[in-house]
Amino acid sequence: MASESYYLGFDFSTQQLKVIAINEGLQVVLEDNIQFDRDLPEFGTQGGIHTHRDKLTVTSPVLMWVKALDIILDRLKSSGFNFGKVRALSGSGQQHGSVYWKNGARDQLRHLNADLPLHSLLEACFSVADSPIWMDSSTSAKCHHLEEAVGGPQELANITGSRAYERFTGNQIAKMFHQKPEIYLQTERISLVSSFAASLFLGDYAPIDYSDGSGMNLLNISEKTWSEICLDTCAPNLKERLGSVVPSNSVLGSVSPYYADRYGFSRECRIVAFTGDNPASLAGMRLQQGDIAVSLGTSDTLFLWIQDPTPALEGHIFCNPVQHQDYMALLCFKNGSLMRERIRDECASGSWEIFSQALASTPPGNSGNVGFYFEAMEITPQAVGVHRFNADSRKVSEFPKDVEIRALVEGQFMAKRIHAERLGYKIMPQTRILATGGASSNQDILQVLSDVFNAPVYTIATANSACLGAAYQAAHGLAIEASVSEGLKPTEGHKLAVTPRPGADKVYQALLKRYAECESAVVHESQSRYQN
Repeated sequence: MASESYYLGFDFSTQQLKVIAINEGLQVVLEDNIQFDRDLPEFGTQGGIHTHRDKLTVTSPVLMWVKALDIILDRLKSSGFNFGKVRALSGSGQQHGSVYWKNGARDQLRHLNADLPLHSLLEACFSVADSPIWMDSSTSAKCHHLEEAVGGPQELANITGSRAYERFTGNQIAKMFHQKPEIYLQTERISLVSSFAASLFLGDYAPIDYSDGSGMNLLNISEKTWSEICLDTCAPNLKERLGSVVPSNSVLGSVSPYYADRYGFSRECRIVAFTGDNPASLAGMRLQQGDIAVSLGTSDTLFLWIQDPTPALEGHIFCNPVQHQDYMALLCFKNGSLMRERIRDECASGSWEIFSQALASTPPGNSGNVGFYFEAMEITPQAVGVHRFNADSRKVSEFPKDVEIRALVEGQFMAKRIHAERLGYKIMPQTRILATGGASSNQDILQVLSDVFNAPVYTIATANSACLGAAYQAAHGLAIEASVSEGLKPTEGHKLAVTPRPGADKVYQALLKRYAECESAVVHESQSRYQN
């Protein structure tokens, strides 16, 4: 135990700063967190944020993040944690948020006085005190302008992996430049939350990594370079303010002398590029090529590992943080557990047991009956309402209760497969589905998921997956630098839940085509209703 080495992962999320230490065996040996509202009340945040009067602008104080790092490192030092045994560290940050460093800040960052806390050393280093974050939706006009400049939303998705989104960093920077040009001129570097956090440890400006850079509407994801037309549309001389981009497992250098002198870090401790929380979660869940992770929560989210992406108007394509020549995709479905609970209440007397019995007693394919259940306007696809189709693809007003339950669950999972495949995802012989979230405890729901995708389903514990993924990235980046082939065991911590039933694949191959056709009709109907 005396010679044990550690890897640290930090996660600068919306509501807290988390840290995890893992050992050489990749086992967690330490966890801690700072809750912003509770531990840093002087910043006056609610849920780690400031919501402005227009209800659209949402920001977080930069110095709150810096002070949180001071507190968590002081706490670890007081507890007796030996920073000298940390071989490498990495981190993740909430995606899309941006930090604006004032002219001259780099010199301050390079000459930190170890006798003073970081937040007092850097308090005059930011041209914008409150950073725009992912919850901001105040940039609609900038989004339209960017899409028009490149030739439309699909063309922007082809270049950057996503159509224009209000929270994406390029549109936030465009707003900053047009509303406060004098502040933009006072800014020498713009970081993402992830590269800002890496800069704190490096004692210099850290580059943006490919994966988090993919959430900006600025990076050409196929060439792994900044898109000149996107940069020029958002703000002048933006490339020099963003710096270079690097693979997500790059070693950026050694820790700043500040941390060696103040906390006892080894001067050989390496900094591996920090990335966004979603890419870090992919690493934390140990996805492999061809895998798909499904989070079944209030909204349902898909993480996909893909090689040949086909960007669409729905979903996001990012560069893959583990293998930078590959890609990851993210799809969000708004009508998740709340819709499942509503149908449970209406058709199963509020009982999950009766709900499960209905799934178990109805055949895969539901005798051709399909349904769409969107209580709120859905993101993927853009549609609303409840729509039922019988085996002849004719709309019907109701189903028997057991048919309704299967139609809901099958429909949710068929939609996930269809939209995943539209983004370039391909089911492979080695494909595993990794399920997490509340509904992943229901074996009968997982059986439908397994049947629809024709792949085994594993359940995973994903508490702090982004922070854990950051610690894994620290170990992974160091192994790559040393040319050591150290892979994560792909099934460690994953529990096999169900496998596809014989014959299910044949049933769903035909039904998926019909479901896609019905979905197009539902989208058209929803759009017509809203236009009228």
